Amino acid sequence: MAESSYEKMNIQWFPGHMTKAQRMIEENLKLVDAVCEILDARIPRSSRNPDIDRLAGDKPRLLILNRVDLADPEATARWRRHFEGQGFSVLETDAKSGRGVKEFVPAVRRLLKDKLEQYEAKGQGGRPLRVMILGIPNVGKSTFINKVAGRKAAVAGDKPGVTRGKQWINIDKGLDLLDTPGILWPKFDSQEVGEMLALTNAIKADVLDKETLGANFMLRLREYYPQALTERYKFTPDPEQNGFELLEAAAKKRGFLVSKGEYDIERMANTLLGEYHDGKLGRLSLEQPDDGFVGTGK
Repeated sequence: MAESSYEKMNIQWFPGHMTKAQRMIEENLKLVDAVCEILDARIPRSSRNPDIDRLAGDKPRLLILNRVDLADPEATARWRRHFEGQGFSVLETDAKSGRGVKEFVPAVRRLLKDKLEQYEAKGQGGRPLRVMILGIPNVGKSTFINKVAGRKAAVAGDKPGVTRGKQWINIDKGLDLLDTPGILWPKFDSQEVGEMLALTNAIKADVLDKETLGANFMLRLREYYPQALTERYKFTPDPEQNGFELLEAAAKKRGFLVSKGEYDIERMANTLLGEYHDGKLGRLSLEQPDDGFVGTGK
């Protein structure tokens, strides 16, 4: 989507506790054998913290595409191929239901096969593997850990920043996980990244203007999933309209009238964002590995 089609916003989003968390992660990397980064399958690009590539160095890496139940399966398959092509091990999961989670321990053992063989050669066959779990806020990290552990080992919540300190969690006699606070990074590459994080609750949407966020979301839906707008809001998105005009078109269909001839686009923006969060627009991926892909939204 052309950057010029977006309405601009000023996004304030980097709480002070995240600087402390990032420092803690850097200090503890020497204690682990591998790094596992949990991504939101709907926004794999925006939910990847670019600092982690630098922080992790040459540690073996596992990427987990979480919340695949909410994402477009065609897009998820393409993202998996994209990351595997970059040399990452990739696992698809839905931590809430547990889908794919049982594959985590075998995936870690495959990733660290050489390390396990080294331990065996040194007579340290019982030494546990240690894996750091990283991810941005509210990506489902604690829920994932609890599913892997088979117990409530990490504090889970539906708002950003629930996990504040590190904690070691024993999965079995051969694997320990280091849970870490969700961290963002000091500078977004673009406004678009901030919007993607707000749409998926990685940062609080309250720090953005809801009407502008809704208008820009309308533009993204028109580009990738126009049928979702047609099916949910009963109108065909006009390619010549801006995002606010698309919100108004949907508001007309919903009967969100403020006064004669004037429609409530603020209410429509809140409705759009709420229905997206509730899954009423279908399985949507908000980012694609390449610009030419248009998903199904089913």
